[in-house]
Amino acid sequence: MVLQRDQPIPVWGWASKNEKITVRFKKQVQNAVADEDGKWKLKLSAEPAGGPYSLIIQGKNTLRISNILVGEVWVCSGQSNMEFLVNGVTNAAAEIRQSNNPDIRHILIPKAISGEPKEDFAGNANWKAASPANTGNFTAVGYFFAQELYKQLHVPIGLIHSSWGGTDVETWTSHEAFEQSDEFKHMINNISRVSLDSIAQKRKAEMIAKLQLLQGGLPVQGAIAAWKEPGFDNSNWQKMTVPGLWEQQNLENFDGIVWFRKTINLSSADAGKAAELYLGMIDDNDITYVNGVKIGTTNGYNVKRVYKIPAGILKEGNNSIAVRVNDTGGGGGIYGDAADVKIVLAGNASFLAGEWAYRVESAHDGSTSINPNAYPSLLYNAMIQPLVNFGIKGAIWYQGENNAGRAYQYRTAFPLMITDWRKNWRQGDFPFYFVQLAGFNSGNGNSINGSTWAELREAQTLTLSLPNTGMAVTTDIGESKDIHPKNKQDVGKRLALVALDHTYGKKNVYSGPVFQSMKTKADKIRISFNHAGAGLAIKKSDHIIKGFEIAGADQHFYPAKAIMEGNEVIVSAEAVPEPVAVRYAWADDTGYVNLYNKEGLPAVPFRTDQWNTITLKAKYSLK
Repeated sequence: MVLQRDQPIPVWGWASKNEKITVRFKKQVQNAVADEDGKWKLKLSAEPAGGPYSLIIQGKNTLRISNILVGEVWVCSGQSNMEFLVNGVTNAAAEIRQSNNPDIRHILIPKAISGEPKEDFAGNANWKAASPANTGNFTAVGYFFAQELYKQLHVPIGLIHSSWGGTDVETWTSHEAFEQSDEFKHMINNISRVSLDSIAQKRKAEMIAKLQLLQGGLPVQGAIAAWKEPGFDNSNWQKMTVPGLWEQQNLENFDGIVWFRKTINLSSADAGKAAELYLGMIDDNDITYVNGVKIGTTNGYNVKRVYKIPAGILKEGNNSIAVRVNDTGGGGGIYGDAADVKIVLAGNASFLAGEWAYRVESAHDGSTSINPNAYPSLLYNAMIQPLVNFGIKGAIWYQGENNAGRAYQYRTAFPLMITDWRKNWRQGDFPFYFVQLAGFNSGNGNSINGSTWAELREAQTLTLSLPNTGMAVTTDIGESKDIHPKNKQDVGKRLALVALDHTYGKKNVYSGPVFQSMKTKADKIRISFNHAGAGLAIKKSDHIIKGFEIAGADQHFYPAKAIMEGNEVIVSAEAVPEPVAVRYAWADDTGYVNLYNKEGLPAVPFRTDQWNTITLKAKYSLK
């Protein structure tokens, strides 16, 4: 593991009532006595970076933890863009191949929900060192953040990865925080503490009944072995559209293993040839067979599946494709663009999107529980509370997509969560750095019809008013049609720039231009910026600044002509003779925006007006 340097090191655990505990670390020896409930805790004195060391805990038994480093520890949390793994990034193979660094370490906290705060995790969690064998399963944002810190600090970096895709900020916030919030206390007072066991029993009964109707119940174990075989008759299986998550079709709230089958007919000319099978993306893991032969397996919901079919497997006539999909939580199934589901033979593609046969093999225990967004605090209780005794340097966060529909309330909800974590960690206002949402065409939002994503970015910017916070802007590296942009390298680097400046005193430029003020003169508005660094800039290949809009008192925005003059931008539009407001990058999909500082960091999206927002009245409610 990695322990936090230069501050007291908490060590805690469980033992028999009144059991005497001795902890040894380096030259330190500390003692504790378990209380009436068998709980004990002590703090080792601060240690400088170094290692490897061993930690020895002795009571009635002895525990020895070896290969411990002391360095910088960061919590990595949020939803799917933090959960996004290194094996899905741009140039993933090269990044993984070059990743051998035993001083960068990562621990993945098991996914779980709880109606009450937990003292420990729901399953095993193991530290792993960065290496070609391990790094592909690290949080990508966290790994590239750690990589940049290591280059500058040359000390061990530990990443505690606790995230869950598709989750609201409210599930990451404690019950007590809501009780003390004017915005949320009425909501939380109307919610009793959640009994997940009783809900699980009800969900389990509902799922059993549903599977009985769909397919006559679950199969006997011996029958499953034939499901991959080419001659298997799946004519009585249910049908589902591929690509498409099964929650949006016949298997709502289902987590488990489902088989998909498709039969394709090939000519004698194609028989025996090598081919490539494309299956889009699969949530979460798959094993894929062609004519009963295993051709590939992949773990990771955000990785496009491309499997080589060796020569000799395909035959004339009918050929079977069988895909065993294991969904561990959240969405499930084969999803993505229809154009990415195909078989390619000799450069010719045959598209396979459409109706596939499917059958459920088994349901996971997790499928009988509830969605982590169904009640507030469920993920805080199970995936954050067990961490709050651990010494850390700070946290990095990538979330907000799920809260975009309630962006105005995020102005309160997000700072509430940060303050809550700091209170419960009892380490003061520890560094908390977050990623502003990238561009993505969520709902064609813009200045004309309103943009939930632009409003969410604004709420994130306003959160910088909290002490010891920082934000990485990513409007220039989003993907219009993919909510999970593959360039996580720059995301991690930009977060690291903030940390290196704010936390480690490197005094580098860490932000792109930030709106400071505006002055109106005749038909033009002059915009001034903070954080211009060595000066405002656009890309060398560009001749005009893009992304600015301007409006008059009628509140109708038009694309603006923008001219750079020193560290100011002058905007105007022929259709707006008396301008009063300017916006920049104000849309779900920010498109091609190109204002930077000379250090290459993008300008922060902004608006100068305070006109009504489309999310103003949207409030949190139970799912």
